[in-house]
Amino acid sequence: MVAGDKAQCQAAYLAAPGEYIRLHAIPAIGNVPLIKLNAQHLQALYTQKLDEGLSPTTVHHLHAVLHRALNAAMRLGLVQRNVTELVDAPRMARREIETFSPDEARRFLAAVKRERFEALYVLALSTGMRQGELLALRWRDVDLEASTLRVTATLQYTPDGYVFAEPKTSYSRRLVALSPIAVDALRQHKARQEEERARIGSAWRDLDLVFPNTVGKPMDGIHLLQREYLPLLERAGLRRIRFHDLRHTAATLLLASGVHLKVVSEMLGHADVVITLKLYSHVLPHMQRDAAAAMEATLRGDMGD
Repeated sequence: MVAGDKAQCQAAYLAAPGEYIRLHAIPAIGNVPLIKLNAQHLQALYTQKLDEGLSPTTVHHLHAVLHRALNAAMRLGLVQRNVTELVDAPRMARREIETFSPDEARRFLAAVKRERFEALYVLALSTGMRQGELLALRWRDVDLEASTLRVTATLQYTPDGYVFAEPKTSYSRRLVALSPIAVDALRQHKARQEEERARIGSAWRDLDLVFPNTVGKPMDGIHLLQREYLPLLERAGLRRIRFHDLRHTAATLLLASGVHLKVVSEMLGHADVVITLKLYSHVLPHMQRDAAAAMEATLRGDMGD
């Protein structure tokens, strides 16, 4: 991608998602030998892409891709340093969080009834699990009797296909308590999956996945969004929110229901409650009003009024 030598190019970008490289990096710096790539090249690339109308978030992602690729080049001894660390990348534009209201959440759950991925949607909305965590979930990590599951992996896309990777952080490896509605959805899902597996027979690839594709292999996340999730929202007449916003909805509903911030933070797998607080500070005014009302009731009770 930035090297004249094809072998170096491939080695340097083993970790790089192809679209960013093909569409943005190669046309601009593809003829620059890898060992001659410097910070000025990258700064000019980022400026050019911003001038072309790319969002700061997209250019930030491009920078992250190049950073990972040049780290791979360093490990292979192709470069002495990672020049992306000498460049200030545009900051990601903070996207407003969109969430379903309680009524919309109930409508969503009604709409997913009897869908093949009903249990996946129920888990996303009731536990706040990330899409990659859901698609990497295995039955051996689910205890329906104890109403719990363990998040132990995440499904990620690489140039070589989908791989099971370590969760985002050590805090993302967590035990999650399941609501009765989630347990019931999983029980029904398991029964349907057994029927599906019996119909397919030897063509089924047994990876113990809770949410595989129709032959037992890892489910393509893009396919899930484009062929399943978004059409479902349209059929149900619901707002088109991102799949990740189901996670935000879960957190918002939990906090608005009075669940302690620390509990919600642990449930989401955040490294610190500060992260949770920053993301969901919009819920706090409601919580403070409830706290003030509770204090009023307590004090008036103590005074005998």
